[in-house]
Amino acid sequence: MYSNGSKSYNTCIVGFGVKEYLPAYLDPSIKDSDLLTGVSFASGGSGYDPLTSTLAVVIPLSVQLEMFKKYISKLKIKVGEEHAKHIIANSVYFISAGSNDFLTNYYIYPIRRLKYDVLGYGKMLVKFAMDYIQEVHKLGARRIVVFSTPPLGCIPIERTIAGGLHRKCVNKYNKAAQLFNRMLKQEIVFLSGSLPETRVAMADLYNPLISIIENPHQYGLEVTDRGCCGIGIIEMSFSCNKLSKLCRDDSKFLFWDSLHPTEKGCDIYINLILPNLLKSLF
Repeated sequence: MYSNGSKSYNTCIVGFGVKEYLPAYLDPSIKDSDLLTGVSFASGGSGYDPLTSTLAVVIPLSVQLEMFKKYISKLKIKVGEEHAKHIIANSVYFISAGSNDFLTNYYIYPIRRLKYDVLGYGKMLVKFAMDYIQEVHKLGARRIVVFSTPPLGCIPIERTIAGGLHRKCVNKYNKAAQLFNRMLKQEIVFLSGSLPETRVAMADLYNPLISIIENPHQYGLEVTDRGCCGIGIIEMSFSCNKLSKLCRDDSKFLFWDSLHPTEKGCDIYINLILPNLLKSLF
């Protein structure tokens, strides 16, 4: 389980007033009516860097883009070409990547580190991101949200692996995230000005999450350095299951497992960024 409830994009679509749940495009039980209000092409563990998806054995962004093209074809068959174009142009697109590129690729395997320092790798990721945004734009997208990377060094499992005896936030990981986010924001601002009738907004996850982590009681939380599942410092994804011991009250935890936020955590940080996001897009 990645979470105890809704994830960030689901919280966003609720905030936009669309629907309660965004189904996966590859879900065999998906209905034709879902095509009209949005689906998810995401694959957990993927990244801007194609190598990240290869290492994690997940669906890369290039294939996700192909799925989007097939979705458009299905939509045209269902509602007609003109109505389909209207839906595509007036929808909001969420792109979230970057964290896995650093945490499950760059800092784990030497392949990229042998060729790039953090700055060089960050530049490469930004280039991949800009190319991807432009490909989505070519297919008709006109309102695009790009999530920044969160404070990578404060994720519970990274505290455990590289935070020392006291499991402090890993400064070099946070600095890498900040560097990447600055470069990404700069390019997004430039790209927004060059794409006609298009709004590309960057959703800042770094600063809201740092604020929550450093001031949990201000947001109604108590625990931000470990997850609710198991002992909370190493378990994640499928190692959190029905056999796992859970905390007594997950609403007091920012993280569900050692990597992913709880539904309460998602609600808090998405609600922090949603007002500015809406202003940027509409």
